[in-house]
Amino acid sequence: MENIVAVLKNKSIMKKIGFTLLAFLIYKAATYITIPLIDTTLIGQFFDDNDGGFIGIANAFTGNALKNYSIIALGIGPYITASIVIQLLQMDIVPILKEWQEEGEVGKQKINQLTRYVAIFLAFAQAFAMTLGFGASGNILKAGLGDPTIFTYTYLAIIMTGGTAFLLWLSDQITLKGIGNGTSMIIVAGIVSTMPNMFISLWEEYVTSATADFGTYGIFGLVVLIYVFVIFFVTLMQSANRKIPIQYSNRSGGAKFQGRNDSNIPLKINSAGVIPVIFAVTILSIPTTIINFSGLDNTSQLGVWLLEIFTYQRPIGYVVYVTLIFVFAFFYAFVQINPDKIAKNLQKQNAYIPGVRPGVDTENYISRLLFKITVIGATYLVLIASLPIFATMIFSLPPAVQVGGTSLLIVVGVAIETTKQIKTQTQEQKYSGFIK
Repeated sequence: MENIVAVLKNKSIMKKIGFTLLAFLIYKAATYITIPLIDTTLIGQFFDDNDGGFIGIANAFTGNALKNYSIIALGIGPYITASIVIQLLQMDIVPILKEWQEEGEVGKQKINQLTRYVAIFLAFAQAFAMTLGFGASGNILKAGLGDPTIFTYTYLAIIMTGGTAFLLWLSDQITLKGIGNGTSMIIVAGIVSTMPNMFISLWEEYVTSATADFGTYGIFGLVVLIYVFVIFFVTLMQSANRKIPIQYSNRSGGAKFQGRNDSNIPLKINSAGVIPVIFAVTILSIPTTIINFSGLDNTSQLGVWLLEIFTYQRPIGYVVYVTLIFVFAFFYAFVQINPDKIAKNLQKQNAYIPGVRPGVDTENYISRLLFKITVIGATYLVLIASLPIFATMIFSLPPAVQVGGTSLLIVVGVAIETTKQIKTQTQEQKYSGFIK
C-alpha cells in the first residue's frame, strides 16, 4: 500500500503511466481499422474455426487485429523475428555486427536501426504470403471488386507493413516516454484485451448454459485453478535467484586486506524471462498461419507434413516447441548476462569470488553456474507452457485454455518486470536530492 501511495504521489511516474495507457487505447483502436477492399467474413470464420494452437496465440498477441484483418494485423511479430535473426548473426557470424556490438551506445543504435529495416522487410514478406494464402482459399475482396491480382496483394501487403511500422514507432514511444519495454507492453496490451472475452465464453459455456451441471462447474473450477497456479508459479520463479558471494580487496604498502564479504552478484534462475516463449510462439506461428490460410493443410501432403512439425498439439510439433523454448532460454540468458564482462568488471573493482581466481577462471565459473541455473529456468518455462496443453488434452478443455495459459505466462512475467521498474524509478526520484 505504501508503494502504491508513493507512485500516486509521483507526478513523473503517473505521467508515464498515463502515456502508456493512452498508447494502449490508440493500439486497441487500430485493431478495428480494417484493411480497405477486404471482406472480413471469410477471415473471421477461419479464426472462429481455428481458435486454438499457434493461430489463436498469434491472434491473441495482436489483440484480435489478425482476426479483424486490421492495418496492424501482423502485430509486433516481424520485429521479434528480426531481433532473433540479428542477435544470432552477432555471434561471430557477421563480423560487422560483432564490431557494432562492441562499440557501446553508438553500435547499439546501428543494430537497432538494422533490426527495424529487417523487420519491415519481413513484415512485407509475411503480409504478402498471408494475403496470397487467403486469396488462394477464396475471394477476400468485397463484392463487386472482382478477383484479386498481384497488384492487389502488393497493395494490401504495403498497408499491413505500414501498420507494423506504426506499431514499431508506438513501442519506441512507450519505451522513451512510458513505462516498461515498449515491445513487451504492446504484446501484453493485445493479450489483455482478448482475455476477458475468453473468460466470458468459458463462463457461458460451463456455468450459465442450459446444459451446465456439476461436471461443467468442476471443469470451470479446474481452469481457474490452472490459471491461479500459473500466476503463483511465475511470480515465485521471477523472484528466485542464485547469489554469488563477492569479496573486495585493497592493497596498501604491499599488504592485502580483505574487505566486506556481504556483497553478491544475483543471477536470476530464469534470466531470460518470458522472451523464449515469445520467440518460440512467434517463429512457429508464422508458418502455421500461412499454411492454414493457404488451405495447404487440406489439399497438400506437404501442408499436412509441415503442420505436424509446427503445431504443438501434435507430437513432433510439441518437441519442436519445447526445443525452441530451451534453446532460446539459454541463448537469451547468455545475452542478458555476459560472464566475460562480469569477470572483467570484478577485476577492475578489485573484487573476486572466494575460492576462484580472477580473470578466465571467474568467467568459466560464472558460465558454468549460469548454465546450471538456466536448465532449471528453461524447465520451468517448458512446464508452464505445457501445462495448459496437457490439461486441454486430458480433460477435453476448450482450445482457448491453451492460448490463455501461454498468454498468462507472458502477461504475469511482463507485469512483474514493469512493477520492478516503477518501484526502481520511485526510489531513484525519492533520493534524487542526495544524488545531486
